[in-house]
Formats: sequence, structure tokens, C-alpha cells
Amino acid sequence: MRGRVWRYGDHVNTDLIIPGRYLDDYDPKNLAKHAMEDIDPGFAGKVAFGDIIVAGRNFGCGSSREQAPVALKGAGVGAVVAGSFARIFYRNAINIGLPVIECPEAHDLFKTGDVALINADKGIIVNETTGKSVRFEPMPEFLRDILKKGGLVQYTQEKMRRR
Repeated sequence: MRGRVWRYGDHVNTDLIIPGRYLDDYDPKNLAKHAMEDIDPGFAGKVAFGDIIVAGRNFGCGSSREQAPVALKGAGVGAVVAGSFARIFYRNAINIGLPVIECPEAHDLFKTGDVALINADKGIIVNETTGKSVRFEPMPEFLRDILKKGGLVQYTQEKMRRR
């Protein structure tokens, strides 16, 4: 995964990721138009396919709305790297195939606009703008397989076809 970085602080909650006033629409493209609107009003218009969010601790805290990772994926976000994640956001992200990487050291490594290169299998994130890198503990293989298939539904469908 390679993309331009959008850097945020600690405790980015699900209401900041997708404000509650837009939750009556489940279309990922419509949700994407309002992604990060209350924390970064220009995000949805500027984010490019494959861009990467780097945040501090407790990303995705707040309500358990599954539209939060859907909005980010719909906007084209290629991965979210954070110091830590709220557990429900983390699970929802994997379920829909949005890579989430826990790496506390990454937040200090990047500024908005830097370019990140992530090797999720080897557990390394490189800031291609500065040349610095950090390591993280890769996810278990079965979670990486779910992400590679595009989410839990696609992963399960493929497993069932093989039987």
C-alpha cells in the first residue's frame, strides 16, 4: 500500500469520521462525500484513491456505527494507521476490507502530505518523503487474508465455494 498521508490526532471518533446527520443513507459513495467533514471539511474533496490516514490513539471511538469505515473506504482511503483503535471500529474495518494497522510510532513519523509505503505482511511503514521507517506487529495471517479478499463477506463466500 502506498499513498499520501492525512494526519490526525488522538480520539478521532466515529461522529467525526461520518457525522450522524448522514446516517440515513447507506450508499458508500454518498457517505464518502461527507467523510471526515466535521474534523477536516476539505478531506472528501481532496482525498485520492489509496491515500492513508495516520492518527494517534483510540481512532474510531464513540458509537459503533459501521458506516464510519464504509465512508473512509468509499472515499478511497487505502488504510488507516493509528496508535490504537476502538475495538468495534477495528472489527468493522476488517469486515468491510479496510486495512487498519496499529503502530503507535507512526504518528510522529508523518506529516499531512508525506507519502507512506506500507508492507502489511512484513510489518514495516516507510515515510518515502523523509526516508524514515518504523516496524509494527503484522496482523495474523487469517486477518490479512480477509483484507486481501475485500472483507469478511467475500472471504466467507470464497471459503464456502471451496467446500
